[in-house]
Amino acid sequence: MIDGEALLARLSGPLTGLRGRFTANAGMDKITWFRAGGPAEVLFQPADEDDLAAFMQAVPADIPVMVVGIGSNLLVRDGGIPGFVVRLSAKGFGEAEVVSPTRIRAGAAVPDKRVAALALEAGIGGFHFYHGIPGAIGGALRMNAGANGVETKDRVVEVRAVDRRGGRHVLTNAQMGYAYRHSSAPADLVFTSAVFEGYPEERAAIQAAMDEVQHHRETVQPIREKTGGSTFKNPEGTSAWKEIDKAGCRGLMIGGAQMSPMHCNFMINTGSATGYDLEYLGETVRARVLENSGIRLHWEIKRIGRFRPGQDVQEFLGRML
Repeated sequence: MIDGEALLARLSGPLTGLRGRFTANAGMDKITWFRAGGPAEVLFQPADEDDLAAFMQAVPADIPVMVVGIGSNLLVRDGGIPGFVVRLSAKGFGEAEVVSPTRIRAGAAVPDKRVAALALEAGIGGFHFYHGIPGAIGGALRMNAGANGVETKDRVVEVRAVDRRGGRHVLTNAQMGYAYRHSSAPADLVFTSAVFEGYPEERAAIQAAMDEVQHHRETVQPIREKTGGSTFKNPEGTSAWKEIDKAGCRGLMIGGAQMSPMHCNFMINTGSATGYDLEYLGETVRARVLENSGIRLHWEIKRIGRFRPGQDVQEFLGRML
């Protein structure tokens, strides 16, 4: 049962003095790009890193705390999210600056595209790929976001973070434990900012690379739809969309959810999809690809929260192979 008012009343003492904004029973469908899913019990937007650390210290360890970004790669289940959802605000975590001829420091709430634009202004190469990633730096750090042959791990120097007890950390690139679309950094860490390094490059060459990224997105991806970006990670030796297409799932619909006819590794909300529709469609696709090619697709979209009673979705629809 999601009851944010009761949770806030219970913790009214420990949370006193925090400067951030609390919203009880916050509609996550207003945040996620899918525009679907249930509410967060309480949404907290810390004022800055100090406020975030104080919040982590104040919240008892038995109460869940989950961090979300701008919601571009997120599927929220219809039963909602228990405990606190932390969303870093642009005001407190949205600054980006050039700190050397080849380095940029960016807050976790800075859109990836803003980092690409700043690099262009400064003549720093190696960040054009961020121009085509519809997320923020915090998510890019956590999932090692990449495109066009470049990944976040190729640019990261160090990352600042706050842990579940309010402790602060600075992690090196090696300590982030990067792999394809993955970081093995502790799950309880909330990334607050990072320093990235590129290389000197002519602005004309950077702009050309960014234009190429934009052209590719506009011609092959459904960027004007309610979508979460790439639904599944690419399996080794092939592409997720190729396996989805071979399994006959291009354009497949369940309720208001559809695998895009334009790019079938993109799942879209055609207007009325629920979190259940979207996740059931995804697991249907996984089951059909497994049956067709023996490949187990892995979700790239992060799925969080509780299922609504009676609407659980089993992996591969419960098929045991």
